[in-house]
Amino acid sequence: MTTSERVLTDERADLTQTLGRHRGFLRQTVRGLTDEQAAARTTVSELCLGGLIKHVAITEERWAWFMVGGAEAMQKQPVDWAAAFRMTEGETLAGLLDRYAEVAARTDELIATLDLDASHPLPTAPWFEPGARWSARRVVLHLIAETSQHAGHADILREAIDGAKTMG
Repeated sequence: MTTSERVLTDERADLTQTLGRHRGFLRQTVRGLTDEQAAARTTVSELCLGGLIKHVAITEERWAWFMVGGAEAMQKQPVDWAAAFRMTEGETLAGLLDRYAEVAARTDELIATLDLDASHPLPTAPWFEPGARWSARRVVLHLIAETSQHAGHADILREAIDGAKTMG
């Protein structure tokens, strides 16, 4: 049974619906753009809209790996973080959105099935408290915050392209 066939209630439904809402804001921001527009840097930042979609998908996937297998699983594949924020040769907005949808579906399935109290030590990084652990629930809350933050970034970038706004 997939998440779309299962009726989630309570906390799992709240988490899945909230994450889905913010994913939707991010997807809505890129609606109707060409690949060239999605790859364009519209501010002094290195960010582009396609790169934000790519980054959020990579980040969500890695945190899903963490929920299942901890920091070691999260770091099982190296990432070129600079390239993760831009569209590279051969990438299309449609392809990045498809990949994001695949990652989102897998994450939603984890939210529906994982023990939300299960936790793992965080990877060693200067932005994490040494020795801290995050539960699957805490990871999902982080994904909501990360997705929401980047949806806001995307809204600014889109407005610089053609004046369109996700909200407002």
